[in-house]
Amino acid sequence: MTPLNSPEKPEEFRDLDHAKEAYIARLTGGYSPAALTLSCMDWLIHLRAAPGKQLELFQLALQHMQALMQHMGHIALGQEVSSVAEPMPDDPRFHAAEWQSEPFRWWQQAFLLTEQWWNAATHGIPGTTPHHEDVVAFCTRQILDIFSPTNYLMTNPQVLQRTLQTQGQNLWQGMLNLMDDMQKVSAHKIALPQQFKVGVNIARTPGKVVFRNRLIELIQYNPTTDKVHAEPILIVPAWIMKYYILDLSEHNSMIRYLVGQGFTVFCISWHNVTEEDREISLEDYRRDGVMAALDAINSIRPHTQVHATGYCLGGTLLSIAATAMAGRGEPRLASLSLLAAQTDFSEPGELQLFIDDSEIYFIESMMWAQGYLAAQQMAGSFTMLQSNNLVWSRVIQEYLLGERTTMTDMMAWNLDATRMPYRMHSEYLRQLFLHNDLASNRYRADGHLLALRDIRIPMFVVGTETDHIAPWHSVYKIHHLTDTDITFVLTRGGHNAGIVSEPGHPHRHYRLHLSRAGDLRCGPDEWLASMPVQEGSWWVAWSAWLEQQCSPEYIKAPAPGLPGASQDALEPAPGTYVFQ
Repeated sequence: MTPLNSPEKPEEFRDLDHAKEAYIARLTGGYSPAALTLSCMDWLIHLRAAPGKQLELFQLALQHMQALMQHMGHIALGQEVSSVAEPMPDDPRFHAAEWQSEPFRWWQQAFLLTEQWWNAATHGIPGTTPHHEDVVAFCTRQILDIFSPTNYLMTNPQVLQRTLQTQGQNLWQGMLNLMDDMQKVSAHKIALPQQFKVGVNIARTPGKVVFRNRLIELIQYNPTTDKVHAEPILIVPAWIMKYYILDLSEHNSMIRYLVGQGFTVFCISWHNVTEEDREISLEDYRRDGVMAALDAINSIRPHTQVHATGYCLGGTLLSIAATAMAGRGEPRLASLSLLAAQTDFSEPGELQLFIDDSEIYFIESMMWAQGYLAAQQMAGSFTMLQSNNLVWSRVIQEYLLGERTTMTDMMAWNLDATRMPYRMHSEYLRQLFLHNDLASNRYRADGHLLALRDIRIPMFVVGTETDHIAPWHSVYKIHHLTDTDITFVLTRGGHNAGIVSEPGHPHRHYRLHLSRAGDLRCGPDEWLASMPVQEGSWWVAWSAWLEQQCSPEYIKAPAPGLPGASQDALEPAPGTYVFQ
């Protein structure tokens, strides 16, 4: 019997599938309804098949109702009443003293008990896939947050008090704030505030663009000391953000700080891709990004090793490049610093809520339609992870209290959107995030399998305590993937604020420990329990560590660019790619 022939061009059928998914994505904001439906059905089917869990939830509901009725009875009799539920330690919504007066306290208690019941209802369901359970719990939490008494005029005592004090002016101003924001969104006019201008008062450390290709501009910064360390620093930021998160204002610029410590600093500024760049791959980013930058530095400073530093996704890429060089026996790097960068994605934190085969296919379809993933499409996921801090707190402050948030340089930077090409981001999500190929020795560069254990140079690795993008437990896993000296730092703050932690910044601390290559490795929680807290900025400790990795001799501070080359041919920092 002759077998049926498959279609000659099956990609045409796949294009139809992509087009359908891309259309749905425009309606759902980029969230896969199939992934959500699978999670909800898995949870619901197993909950209905678990009579023990149902009885547990019924009993818990009765206990909560009894507690609330007793609370109400004590109030009616004018008796002292104690709390029956407390907010989570990281939930600041009910910390104000006004929430301890009635009836606001009763509403607070009712809401917190409802949260507790739904937390029990969405966890511990026998037979449910853990990922599906987490998705349902997350979605339930988002719905509950909508109905928090803090979000409404008549149930928020702070808003009521402000309304009485201002005779309603706060609500009028809040309405004006809301109309202004809606107009900006509809007109696509969200841009940097006037008080922050790139190259004027942010991203203004003096330097020159010494190299450019289709993917990067390489900036070399002017020295501020007479002599500098012989080995330069290369900074590889993430292309999911503009590089100048590391060169904000004068007081909190990491680049300016390093230059002031006598280091020659190079930094990559990534091209902000367009539809024409849809086929740029992750390998292109390694080859035309990290390796091209190292080639340019070696042209400027021949026969000199480099202290390579990678931040966020740039650190992951730098780890790939460093591993590939180590496998080929290329001694181009003197040290490797990874700032809030993951190399093992088996426990990526709450971001895994948005990553499974269904959701990735949905994201790929969005990118297929437009050639890239826009920053706004990524920002939605990050915002939902911290909806209380990033959404509802703003609703209360700006639309109910009528107070505009004071803009900071980091907030302005966060508005400076970037894009990621279709092919690269698909490879990143599938090979690294979903399949964890790098940590599992399945990732290839130049056609060769990579093993992180090939890295033998000293490493300085930074995790941040409240990172929702690269959780420090995940960053810490580099200890179990390499056989080299690792100085690990855990610093206060989140993914951005923990890294931009300049000397003099109030309320900053960190923990630091050196693990030698031959030392026994311990788990992250065990490490945390044994590490003393040090006050101040980790930048100081990092600078001292970098100095230890440098050769003892200093050299005369060179001007940016090739020796003897015309300085007129070099474009001033911050270059042109940062304005794309």
